[in-house]
Amino acid sequence: MTAQPDLVIRGGTIADGTGRALYEADVAMSGGRITEVGKVQAKGREEIDAKGKLVTPGFVDVHTHYDGQVTWSHEISPSSQNGVTTAIMGNCGVGFAPCRPVDHQRLIQLMEGVEDIPEPVLSAGIPWAWESFPEYLNWLSERDFDMDIGAQLPHAALRVYVMGERGARRDPATADDNRTMAALASEAVRAGALGFSTSRTLNHRTSTGDYTPTLKAGEDELTAIAGAMQSAGRSVLQFVLDISTIHEDLPMMLRVAERTRCPISFSVTQNDRAPERWRQTLAEINAAAAGGLSVTTQIAARPVGLLLGLELSRNPLQTHPSYRAIAHLPLAERVAQMRRPELRAAILSEQATATDDPLFFRPNYDKMYLLGDPPDYEQPPENALGAQARARGCRPEELAYDAMLSDDGRGMLYVPFLNYADGNLDATYEMLRDPSAVPGLSDGGAHCGIICDASFPTYLLTHWTRDRKRGDRLSVPFVVAAQSRKTALSVGLNERGLIAAGYKADVNVIDYDRLHLHPPKVHYDLPVGGRRLMQHVDGYEATIVSGVVTRRNGEVTGARPGRLIRGAQASVQ
Repeated sequence: MTAQPDLVIRGGTIADGTGRALYEADVAMSGGRITEVGKVQAKGREEIDAKGKLVTPGFVDVHTHYDGQVTWSHEISPSSQNGVTTAIMGNCGVGFAPCRPVDHQRLIQLMEGVEDIPEPVLSAGIPWAWESFPEYLNWLSERDFDMDIGAQLPHAALRVYVMGERGARRDPATADDNRTMAALASEAVRAGALGFSTSRTLNHRTSTGDYTPTLKAGEDELTAIAGAMQSAGRSVLQFVLDISTIHEDLPMMLRVAERTRCPISFSVTQNDRAPERWRQTLAEINAAAAGGLSVTTQIAARPVGLLLGLELSRNPLQTHPSYRAIAHLPLAERVAQMRRPELRAAILSEQATATDDPLFFRPNYDKMYLLGDPPDYEQPPENALGAQARARGCRPEELAYDAMLSDDGRGMLYVPFLNYADGNLDATYEMLRDPSAVPGLSDGGAHCGIICDASFPTYLLTHWTRDRKRGDRLSVPFVVAAQSRKTALSVGLNERGLIAAGYKADVNVIDYDRLHLHPPKVHYDLPVGGRRLMQHVDGYEATIVSGVVTRRNGEVTGARPGRLIRGAQASVQ
């Protein structure tokens, strides 16, 4: 007699993660694994009627920054609200282990500056119950979550741990430094690190303005670390490059990969300063892959866009002297002041001034939009505030001012600063279809007051397979495979990302027609009342982790089957 399944999903339309055509089937699961796909005769202890619903593997998000949040929260939101059942943290070289007590504040300032997670939140939320990276993983292994989490060893933390002040000020590593970092990296992989991450972009700075410690790390340093990790077990070298130095840094990283045979994964975007460079980058990557290297490119699902507003980290008027004079006031008081005609006239009479903030620039109102409801991330140029102002015979600053005062000062402006040089997402469409590409760069858990991109997995389904009006679309099977199986394989998680017998029972049941993203809103639910941007989602009827329903109709069930993943996972036999 066939054993009774723990859970059966009945009659769903299956996108199984392989990329093949949709089909209708039941899915049974027991003991955290999928046991049968097809016509399941046995009745489950629990059943979900999925007739007319889309059934997918759980999504694997390879680029998040939950390194702090996992220490104070069991709910890995907002990713868990968007069908993600596995999140990989420790990207971009930033994180909180290894770390000596004397460097706690240094790493907090780096995370605050690079990822816009407020210092008070991190200082209050992180318990610092570890020093080494294995101790950090051991501590996390005692916790449970609403999804699985995997960790990478962050280069900045490792460099400061080994080199102290020399590492922080970006001094070249000595041979002894390299040997020590390599040994600790090898130890991290043996403890369960899925990879190692580093950053070489000028945009990554501490909250005090210093560049990230890894900015100019030498080729010998990276080779020593990557080689040691690959010798210890399967791991990935994740990195982010700067457009101004990519012509030097990409060949160097490919040499590191060639010498060490370590798989590499890095972010590719379209930059306004060199809007065609991404084509050359992908050509170099594909040539390296043809030569035998394992290379993955992480592609953002839409423009990487800043949200600006009075309640947020930045706004286009923040350097105007008359605004700076009231910037310290609580939001309601600021709004009341800004509604006074004389202050409005004063602020609008002034000019924005340059700052050394990498995410603030003299506002370009021809690349600034009202996001709208529902939010529109692919608007035509005539929707920009600059074009709207010319059509109305006013200044764009006036439109921005009034838009930010809407909704009692909670109105937001949207500035797409990557992947939108052409005023559309055609380049993103091409990048997503590249053989090396996986969806990435959601930055879940980060950029709490300026970017809200953890909804990338949902946007891939809504915009790219259903709603896009300004260009070609992608198929549902393609998108599901890209952000489940393909992402899982890119970080060595071979036992997930497919709906097939023997695979991990991470599954979404989605009302595809009702799947919908709402505009971002500010929530004050982090430690000490810290602020973060969140985006409500409709349409996820059930999210299942290890065979257990963690979310039903968008609401948490309280189940926490998620655990720390230790290292690459073997293929299903």
